[in-house]
Amino acid sequence: MKPVLDSLSEEVGRKLRAAGLTIACAESCTGGLLTSTLTDVPGSSFYVMGSVVSYSNDVKSRILHVSGDTLAVFGAVSAETAHEMAEGVRNLIQTDIGVGITGITGPDGGSCEKPVGLVYIAVSTGAHITASKNNFPGTRAENKMMAVEKALTMIQSAIRSIDG
Repeated sequence: MKPVLDSLSEEVGRKLRAAGLTIACAESCTGGLLTSTLTDVPGSSFYVMGSVVSYSNDVKSRILHVSGDTLAVFGAVSAETAHEMAEGVRNLIQTDIGVGITGITGPDGGSCEKPVGLVYIAVSTGAHITASKNNFPGTRAENKMMAVEKALTMIQSAIRSIDG
C-alpha cells in the first residue's frame, strides 16, 4: 500500500498536468516538504515551477512581498500571512496556483494564543484564495506531514475551481 502523500501528490500531479496548470509554493514551517513531495512525482517539471522556503520574516517581506504591517499586526503565523505568501509566490514565479504555508510545528515555539501544531495554509488561483487554519496534534515531523497532506487536498480543490 502506497503512503497517503505519495498517492495524493500523484493525483495532484495528474490533475495539474491534465489541466495544463502550473504551481509554486512558499513554505515556512514545512521547510520545502510540500515542494519535495510534489517533485517526487515523475514529470513534475511540467507543472512545478519553483518554491521559496521563507523561514524568516525578512524573506517573507523582501522576496514574497508579505506586508510589514501584516507581520506586525497578525504575525508570521496567521491566515493573513499565508494569504500574502500564496499570492506573493504565485506572482513572483508567475504560476496559475500559489501555495503559502506558515505555522509552528514544534516541539517549541508555541504559546497559549498560537500553540504548537497551529498551521495556516492558503492556496491562490489569482481569482480566488482559500485558507485553512489547522491545529495538528503530532510531533514536528508528523505536523509537517499533516500540513503537506492538507495542502495537497486544498490544491485539488483549487484545480477543480479553475478547471470547471
